[in-house]
Amino acid sequence: MEITLKGDKEFDEIPSLRTKCLRINLNENIYGTFAEIGAGQETVRQFFRAGGASGTIAKAMSAYDKAFSDAIYGIEDDKRYVTEARLRKMLDHEVNLVEERILRESHPNKMFFAYANTVATIDFAKKYKGHGWVGIKYQVDPTQGYNEIVLHLRFKENDARLQQETLGILGTNLIYGAFYKYNEPKKLLRYLYDHLDKDQVEIDTINFAGPVFEDVDNRLMSLQLVKNGMTDAVMFAPDGNNVLPARVLYKKNILALRGSFRPVTKVNMDMYKKSYEMFIKENKVDTDKTQVIFEITLSNLRAEGEIDEQDFMDRARLLCSLGQTVLISNFQEYYKLVEYFSQYTKARMGLAMGVNNLVDIFDEKYYRHLSGGILEAFGKLFFKDLRVYLYPMQNEDGTITDSENLKVHPRMKELYKFFKYNGKVVDITDFNETTLSVFSRTVLRMIANNEDGWEAMLPEGVSNLIKEKSLFGCETEQVHLGE
Repeated sequence: MEITLKGDKEFDEIPSLRTKCLRINLNENIYGTFAEIGAGQETVRQFFRAGGASGTIAKAMSAYDKAFSDAIYGIEDDKRYVTEARLRKMLDHEVNLVEERILRESHPNKMFFAYANTVATIDFAKKYKGHGWVGIKYQVDPTQGYNEIVLHLRFKENDARLQQETLGILGTNLIYGAFYKYNEPKKLLRYLYDHLDKDQVEIDTINFAGPVFEDVDNRLMSLQLVKNGMTDAVMFAPDGNNVLPARVLYKKNILALRGSFRPVTKVNMDMYKKSYEMFIKENKVDTDKTQVIFEITLSNLRAEGEIDEQDFMDRARLLCSLGQTVLISNFQEYYKLVEYFSQYTKARMGLAMGVNNLVDIFDEKYYRHLSGGILEAFGKLFFKDLRVYLYPMQNEDGTITDSENLKVHPRMKELYKFFKYNGKVVDITDFNETTLSVFSRTVLRMIANNEDGWEAMLPEGVSNLIKEKSLFGCETEQVHLGE
């Protein structure tokens, strides 16, 4: 019996890598294949080292040569190898081989699995850090169908050997979590970082599928990645599904709109439509390569306590229902958002925002943590080909505030004039005056108080979705920077 002493505290005891591998190896029913491309046989090495692997590992392989890889898994349409499509082909191929070669009649209790990764580690010039797709397709009951966990990672270390070791640890954590933590997917996510630090690797996309994950909302799981600090941002496509940000943003012209969107209103959509019309007329903007992003930030709610996950997902659902791509991020300041986009594109960008947002950008208090203060932030914000499209604000007396008459702090006045004079801030002039008096907080209050008339303030179809899903009905309003 384990001894406990007075004053002992409960904590999660993290099994060692060897313990994780050994527990799987010693289970006579877990049996499958390891297929690893691009970074060596780093995951399966952990299982070989632990001992007892002969009853677990059917095959370990690395189709490192492209010709061999194509011969086994086929050729991708885009001729790329480090892709989700490639990973899924690997998983399907290896599971099918196990099913063909190991007869169920002779092994009725076997739970088959295939673990795979396709990875590019850091290049010799250390220009590209490296990334990869990792996944497992497996059973927890031989009579059930297969489950899948597929994730995308980005390496942060600057040495290929260290990245290989990190991959091996992450792969081991994934396999162990898949078998022994599948009933607690949120914990499974956190346990992926056992024996790892978030400075070593970033997980920016994850998807669960299969019988044991029927009740798992992949969007909520992606939100956990941001909450847990595993990544800075996750993205949802208009169909509501998770999507890899790099796939959407790569070499694109980007127009971004930040807001609470609680709920999305006619003024939000008018700002989007009018700024988009201006953006696509700019030089260096290719309409066919332009991506609009509606961004919601988690950062401001962290100081107020626990984040309401479902509330954020409701907002994302409404935006997706309007055909928009949604980014949920950890970025408080706009310059961090622009830096994030700059990882994927060098093309021209635009930010559409209201007057209050722009005034906030010129508030020094948000940049005290930077050694260069607001000048450093503005260097990061505007050094790219970026332009701000400013949506006007209607004051209580009926007057309009725009870029010509807005007031920033006296110390910032000349700095603001510099950006205004150089065309970095332009007014949206063709706006819908009837929507200027619409505010999300007003709509939310009317919904909460069961008042009439709020439906007319929202885009077509949004009010019906709110009623059908009972969204925002009894929740307390949250205030966001940039609303």
